[in-house]
Amino acid sequence: MTDDRAIREGEEKLHFDPDDRVQAGVTFVGHIRSDWAPGSAPRNLTQARAEGGGNARIELDPVYARGLAGLELGQAIWVLYWMDRGRRDLIVQAPHHRPDPCGVFSLRSPVRPNPIAMAAVRITALDAVTGVIGIDALDAFDMTPVVDIKPWHAGIDIPPEI
Repeated sequence: MTDDRAIREGEEKLHFDPDDRVQAGVTFVGHIRSDWAPGSAPRNLTQARAEGGGNARIELDPVYARGLAGLELGQAIWVLYWMDRGRRDLIVQAPHHRPDPCGVFSLRSPVRPNPIAMAAVRITALDAVTGVIGIDALDAFDMTPVVDIKPWHAGIDIPPEI
């Protein structure tokens, strides 16, 4: 979504709207439910955990509930979600926590050409019949669409030593 809001010094906009270049389809499998809304959400998962987690849970579309088979309470999972309320047209950003502007691909900002976010979270409740997964925390707004859920595996998800 192209956004006409002011940009910070050093930021650069794309000359096109990334939403106009869609090349694939995505099916949302559910939504994140949380206490967070624009203006009250934590900036990242660390802050979300420090603020109590936001009553975070994932509510799947019931047709996908069987896909939870094999997940367990206490297990770590990756949640991929679509930050549908973020702008998509900045390629260089000037975040408050960095001294200089930097490219979108060096940031975890929700402002990006494809507003996909991911978080490693822990399952705190699991109802495979209704498709509801309680999770320890998430920094997403209430009703943020969920793209996918994947198990977190230590041997796969930790980068090798350099």
